[in-house]
Amino acid sequence: MTVHHFEPTQYYTTIGSHAPALVVEDGDTVVTTTVDAHGQGASGDQVTPPGNPMTGPFYVRGAEPGDTLAVTFDKLTPNRPHGWSRKMVAPNVVEPEHVPFLPWPADEAKAYAIWQVDNAAATVTLIDPADTSIGSLTLPINSMVGCFGVAPADGQAISTATSGQHGGNMDYRGYGEGVTAYLPVFVEGALFHIGDGHALQGDGEIVGTGVEISFDVQFTVRVIKGLRSRWPRGENGEYIFTAGNARPLDQAVQHATSEMLLWLNADYGLDAVGAHILMGQCVEYDLGNIYDPAYTMICKVSKRFLPAR
Repeated sequence: MTVHHFEPTQYYTTIGSHAPALVVEDGDTVVTTTVDAHGQGASGDQVTPPGNPMTGPFYVRGAEPGDTLAVTFDKLTPNRPHGWSRKMVAPNVVEPEHVPFLPWPADEAKAYAIWQVDNAAATVTLIDPADTSIGSLTLPINSMVGCFGVAPADGQAISTATSGQHGGNMDYRGYGEGVTAYLPVFVEGALFHIGDGHALQGDGEIVGTGVEISFDVQFTVRVIKGLRSRWPRGENGEYIFTAGNARPLDQAVQHATSEMLLWLNADYGLDAVGAHILMGQCVEYDLGNIYDPAYTMICKVSKRFLPAR
């Protein structure tokens, strides 16, 4: 098991079958960096054009279509002292009659709030709350990766503004440090991309951002041979969960729920009726993203209710 230290020099605003930036083996660990959604790096300088630029892709030797790639986010650490967020909620998350009264700033530069990010204190603090009465606001860091995924099938290159079966811009706060993401493999080597770090974000990413910031990241990859999955999955110490990415929101719910039923049947030995009964009383749903072209719904089940895998 090798630890690779990788310094990116090229970034992509699509997830697709781009030339591999690095070839790694099953079980290897990668230590690297990401830029923020605007393409700004650890110094705050513009490193690459904006649009959720991705680090990678990473070619995982042995990964083939029909397998599943497991990626454990070992470390997700903001690597500069300031992040930014948008201020205003998206028009689609309020009642239509409320939209004309949203106080959108005429000056784009005034659309952003600035946050101090303090790794030692594990806090983010609003330091530029201009035009609001909220004053200083300090919240705990909850670092997460907003956009990551594998190359889709059929030579597609899908914008990092959206999401799908391959992953992408799901903006689910549950994809944080210590979590393992599971992604269906569509092309040889999987071609894993990662970026769009958030020091903090509420459910839904309803303002279109979290506290956007560049990251130092460490992740470990494993290839699960012959495990067919259709939608992204995840696992932490307490839950297993599945992600459905689509619009309208009910379609995202359908994808996530169906994927969970398949997982319970395949890995936990539950027959159809047993899985349905369990989910009927124990399932929980989280809203990942309700801002981007595809919405993300998370279906999760607590491990304390599951039989041995």
